[in-house]
Amino acid sequence: MAKSSNPEGKSGVRIVVAGDRDTGKSSLIATAATETFPTNVPHLLPPTRLPEDFYPDRVPITIIDTSANPEDKGKLAEELKRADAVVLTYACDQPETLNRLSAFWLPELRQLEVKVPVIVVGCKLDLRDDHQQVSLEQVMSPIMQQFREIETCIECSAFKHIQIPEVFYYTQKAVLHPTGPLFDQESQTLKPRCVRALKRIFILCDHDSDGALSDAELNDFQVKCFNAPLQPSELVLVKQAVQDTMIEGVNERGLTLTGFLFLHALFIEKGRLETTWTVLRKFGYNNDIKLSDDLIPHSSLKRAPDQSVELTNEAIEFLRRVYELFDSDLDNNLRPIEVEDVFSTAPESPWNDVPYKDAAEKTALGGLSLDAFLSEWALMTLLDPACSLENLIYIGYPSDPLSAIRVSRKRRLDRKKQKSERNVFQCFVFGPANAGKSALMNSFLGRPYSDSYSPTTDDRYAVNVVELPGGIKKTLVLREIPEEGVAKLLSTKESLAACDIAVFVHDSSYESSWKRATELLVDVAGHGEDTGYEVPCLIVAAKDDLDSFPMAIQDSTRVSQDMGIDAPIPISSKLSDFNNIFRRIVNAAEHPHLSIPETEAGRSRKQYHRLINRSLMFVSVGAAVAVVGFAAYRVYAARKNASN
Repeated sequence: MAKSSNPEGKSGVRIVVAGDRDTGKSSLIATAATETFPTNVPHLLPPTRLPEDFYPDRVPITIIDTSANPEDKGKLAEELKRADAVVLTYACDQPETLNRLSAFWLPELRQLEVKVPVIVVGCKLDLRDDHQQVSLEQVMSPIMQQFREIETCIECSAFKHIQIPEVFYYTQKAVLHPTGPLFDQESQTLKPRCVRALKRIFILCDHDSDGALSDAELNDFQVKCFNAPLQPSELVLVKQAVQDTMIEGVNERGLTLTGFLFLHALFIEKGRLETTWTVLRKFGYNNDIKLSDDLIPHSSLKRAPDQSVELTNEAIEFLRRVYELFDSDLDNNLRPIEVEDVFSTAPESPWNDVPYKDAAEKTALGGLSLDAFLSEWALMTLLDPACSLENLIYIGYPSDPLSAIRVSRKRRLDRKKQKSERNVFQCFVFGPANAGKSALMNSFLGRPYSDSYSPTTDDRYAVNVVELPGGIKKTLVLREIPEEGVAKLLSTKESLAACDIAVFVHDSSYESSWKRATELLVDVAGHGEDTGYEVPCLIVAAKDDLDSFPMAIQDSTRVSQDMGIDAPIPISSKLSDFNNIFRRIVNAAEHPHLSIPETEAGRSRKQYHRLINRSLMFVSVGAAVAVVGFAAYRVYAARKNASN
């Protein structure tokens, strides 16, 4: 396979050379640039530029010399932080300078948070005592074990022109084709993210989806990545090299995924990292082995605070096919290992961590039904549309990524139209501690009731499909907001913009729980009135299996009537009596002009605005009457003058 050209987007490599005084830094740089050993080298060289045709990658190199003097420490730190790579020097004839690498220089780089490849270079090889011959591997192995940022090490002599060009070739290569993201030196295996990316590339190149790359498919791959086909004899040699070591790497149809991965591991072991990096970059991967940002249409995801993003029918149909493909036994149960397989071509599974972990209903076997699978995708698209789009691309979405999503209408417009067209609704769940919020969330996910109380300390999400009359399905996202988190939530103007409906849960057996829930209701409603992001609200009287507190009915009736919303909906998670609560939540969200609470302050404000508007109307009418009267007087005066 051919060598790479200039990696896309890299206009130059900045290499900073550092190390103890008199270790040969300046001589190394001057000899590399002029190809002659300087007889009188300055103490500190100005920035030195190697032209782009100096090395095969055709990327210009700027080399920065540094001073190890204490007074220059600030300047040194500044240069190190700007480096694409660092060359650390020691003198082969001064063992103490080698010890200083692990005692000072490498810890100093970590202290400065310089996270770039490091090349360790032994200078003055010609001056080393012949009686102290120790292999470079013996010397450097313990240091490289401790400091994994060291990419490679090399010894050289500027005076005798030994391995001088190689120093900066390997340094540039460490920047353009780094080992770290691809290969685990300790286990001598490809890293998981590299395997996942190469698997995706293999699948994209396996046009007939038969699990192997035929000679024609291999040639297409070769032309795409390296702009040149393989000769028939080369194809035979490639497959033979794989088969000699790994029989399962080749079958009657061609090169298998196992063989494809083996080839890349072989390239890397032989130092040909540029081959694997060229392949990755041709398929849009960056140095983190993730798709480059320019492949994700971020600009199309721009939206107002009260707009949300949903999957289109085309994307949902694609995900249905993916589900059926990976649910191999067709039991409507995607087991955890099968979910991992779905995302085996993504850098990692996005659902392994909060907020997606445990956010959907599990089957009796611990897997995901089709509805739960689609619900997780709906939640990810709602909370992080870019992540959702990115993962759709990773798992093989075949069409234009923009065809996978749609931006909803603004919620303010929904209220004016008195109807929401969304398929995914987000409900904020408020309430005091121990009111029954978590029990409501768990019941939404089909989880059994538990008497044990465990307070929620962070926002938590639950997502599921709600079936409405007529077989219509909507996706409902519940976001539980701990009581302690309400003040922080309401501290920002747009905090309610993403909310379709708010639910206020209280323990119906405790008056204090009810009072706190109504305080939260007033706070949220007031925030909505102040910011213009008003939301429909429902009150949920939880723990209906217990006796209500005295005056519960009178108090709840008064609050409901005063604020203009429905009476509290009684539920009992313990008895699994939910009073159609989730359908009622969706129904209220679908009609966003109803169930919007009105606070006393909001009512006063509206009355004030009505009074002002009425006063303006009277002023307008009075002005109009005055104008008409004046005009009539002028007509009368004109007629009188004419008769005279």
